[in-house]
Amino acid sequence: MDRIIAAKVLLKTVERGSASAAAEELGMSRAMASRYIAAMEDWSETRLLHRTTRQLSLTSAGERVLDMCRDIVRVADAVTEVATHAETPHGLLRVTAPAILAEAQLIPLLSDFADLYPRIKVDLQISDRAIDLVQDRIDLAIRIANRLDPSLIAKRLGQCSSLLYASPQYLEKYGIPTGPEDLDRHRCLTYTHLGGSEWSLRSSESQIVIAVEGTFQTNDAVALRRAALSGLGIAMLPRFAADQEVQAGKLIVVLPAWQPATLGIHALYVSRKHLPMAARVLIDFLATRLADV
Repeated sequence: MDRIIAAKVLLKTVERGSASAAAEELGMSRAMASRYIAAMEDWSETRLLHRTTRQLSLTSAGERVLDMCRDIVRVADAVTEVATHAETPHGLLRVTAPAILAEAQLIPLLSDFADLYPRIKVDLQISDRAIDLVQDRIDLAIRIANRLDPSLIAKRLGQCSSLLYASPQYLEKYGIPTGPEDLDRHRCLTYTHLGGSEWSLRSSESQIVIAVEGTFQTNDAVALRRAALSGLGIAMLPRFAADQEVQAGKLIVVLPAWQPATLGIHALYVSRKHLPMAARVLIDFLATRLADV
């Protein structure tokens, strides 16, 4: 018979004052509880309980065995708790992501993720630059790119399509370009981490790389979107970060027939072997939610 269960039966029998009461609390029959008590006495080769019609009390040997039973149950409960925690994703997860993706996609999604995995704490480090995952102790990097660091393991989560956008105020003042060749007469807002002063655009029939310039550049895509909204010029932005502004009439798509290259959204990490379980479940979660952004 299971000695851990037997220890629990003895503890509950003494605590509740009878085997029948212990059996009821432990969800077993009175006969089964009595058999566990008998087994404990067989194992210890001594009587553990004084039984009368009115009361139940411990023998001196029973008192010593009861102390051991408390230790057995305490250890068993601790082992169960450790095993449960090991199977349940938990702990601190350090994640880095670019600002525009974090603001428009990740942070809203993390609310649902927290409901699914309440024991995981996400430490989100916002950075548009590629950082050293080992040096900065990052478990997971979420990046929008097609060229990835070959030293890292990559899991594709989705794809990011972009368009050119400008505010109605800017287009009213400077006119609407009708083709890529018109961009050299416009203020183009450039993002230093992607493309810079060269934009690669593709139509259904051809592809062109065009040099652009303007009065504003930034290494932060959120600032780039704000600049476009403020009427500073034409910006290349992810659709997931600008389509809402288009629906609200705050931005207008420029040259809709010409689109920048579609980029992959990837999760990057150092090692499959040492990837925390919390990171694994976040990757799976994001792969489902970012598949169609």
